[in-house]
This record gives sequence, C-alpha cells and structure tokens, in this order.
Amino acid sequence: MEYRRLGRSGLKVSQLSLGSWVTVHGQMDVNGTRELMAAAYDGGMNFFDNAEAYALGQSEEVMGAALKALKWPRLNYIVSTKFFLGLSRKEPNPVNRARTLNRKYLMQAIDGSLQRMGLDFVDLVFCHRPDPETPIEETVWAMSDMITRGKALYWGTSEWSSGDIRAAWDIADRHHLHKPVMDQPQYHLFHRRRVEQQYARLYEDIGLGLTTWSPLASGLLTGKYRNGIPEDSRGARRDMAFLREHLTNEKRNAAVAQLGEVAESLGCNMAQLAIAWAARNPHVSTVITGASKLSQLQSNLGAVDVIPKLTPEVLARIDEIALPHCE
Repeated sequence: MEYRRLGRSGLKVSQLSLGSWVTVHGQMDVNGTRELMAAAYDGGMNFFDNAEAYALGQSEEVMGAALKALKWPRLNYIVSTKFFLGLSRKEPNPVNRARTLNRKYLMQAIDGSLQRMGLDFVDLVFCHRPDPETPIEETVWAMSDMITRGKALYWGTSEWSSGDIRAAWDIADRHHLHKPVMDQPQYHLFHRRRVEQQYARLYEDIGLGLTTWSPLASGLLTGKYRNGIPEDSRGARRDMAFLREHLTNEKRNAAVAQLGEVAESLGCNMAQLAIAWAARNPHVSTVITGASKLSQLQSNLGAVDVIPKLTPEVLARIDEIALPHCE
C-alpha cells in the first residue's frame, strides 16, 4: 500500500481507504464493521470515511463502537465526517433544519459527531455539499474555528465547484485562517470532468488534495448489472431506487463488458481495474472503496497490484472504450 500526502498537508493517507455509506449500519452491525475495518487496517488502509448523514448518525455510532473495540493507537488511523445534510430530513424549524453550512449548525454538528463516534477529534471534516444560502465567508470562519478548537485537524469540501473552493481558500488566506485542504468528489471511468478538468488549476495553485468516492460507479463497473439488477445487490434496495436507471444503462453496460476484457488481459477483475484506474491519478490522495463482505474488501485491496500494469497503451484502450460514455 502506498501512502500519499493529502494535498500539500503533511498528512499521509493510504491510496485506498474504506467508506461507510450504505454499508455501516445499513448492511453491517458493529461486529461486522469491526471485522471489516480490522482487515482493511491489516491490508494497509489507514483512512476510514464517514458522515453525519449516513444512516442518520447511526453509521458514526457503529464505526465509533468498532473503533473502541479495536483499540488501535489514535495516531495510527484517520477518521472523517461530513456536514450539510444533517440528521433530520423533515425538521419543521428552519433554525434546526439540515442542508446548511451556517455557523450555528456546524459548531453544534461537530459536537454531535464526536459524541456518536466516541472521539475527542476527527482528523478530516468536510462540507458535504455547497450551501448557496450561507455566505462562504461564514462557513470558512466556522470550519477554521472548528480546527482551532481542536475538534478537527483538517477541513475540506465535497462536490464543490472549483470557483467556490478557490473563493473559500482566498478568504482563509486573506484572514489568516485554516485553509481548505481537500475535496471529496465522485470520480470513476464514466465521471471525470470535475477531477480532470474543473479542478485542474487548483492542484498547482492551492495544492488541493482529493479523497474520491464511487470508483465503481455504485457497482456498475463491477459488471454485476449487465443482465439486470440482482436481488441481493445495492441496486435492489428500496432506498437505492434512484440509482437503477444509471445501473441498467445499456450503452455503459456494454462498455463495461469491453472493459472486462481489458481486466482479464491484466489478470484482474473489473472492480480491481476500475479502482486501480482511479488510484493511478497523481492528484488523487486516496480512493474511498466500499465493501459489505470480507471477500469484497480483499478483492478491492488487490487493486494496488494492478496500478503498475496501467501502461500508456492500456490507459489509451480504456479511454477508447469509456470516454464516449462519460458524463
């Protein structure tokens, strides 16, 4: 496992990491989560991603209980959380309603997350989505204060536009505040524009780091949806119904079949190829992977051995297949 600097910070994260969306609490209890995290840690992963909104706070509770049981030295692992969506989607009081990055919400949200996870601080904290109704300056001051108070060590954004990230960085620079260090964008073979084009100037200008998510396009790039939606898959879940049109896209599934041939020629499976492709980007600090079974995690870890096989010729073939179907 390679360890990469998170942007220009001195923090080094494993090139592959473990996320908790859908799986932690949704598919695994504390014991299952502990087993999976232990295997990830033994495989070299040191970063575990979470968010306040995942399972409405219960994902943080389960991960926190697993961390307590694992008893790892706090110096040895990195934990994140994200704020914006909140815990209550139907709160009638606009002061308490989620989907905001105002100071009141942020300063109380971090306390809730720390309590649920049983931690004194999180290493990384993200603004889960942009908030057009709150001035960026207010958000920057709140996030910087969160770090100054020792409740988080680094802050960043998720799915923000390049202009908003640059505006936040400039505000922090002007007022000598803690600057945003990273963004967490979606990045996979069919979704590239933000990482490869929109953020291009930010890597050099401000040293932006990336903790990318969905390297398998919610499972599309595993090939499991080529003949419909399996009953035991994520796509079959009622709360994942919004993904079904994406997962059953005929043209993309046909491209996945072709990519599967490339994977076979490299001696790996389709998931390993997709993860390795995302991780080979030098601007990506870590690729957040997901798993609900030990076998899935072990297979994903095998992607690190595929990265050196992605020669310019192989990458050109991958682009030939995938680029026509990119968003």
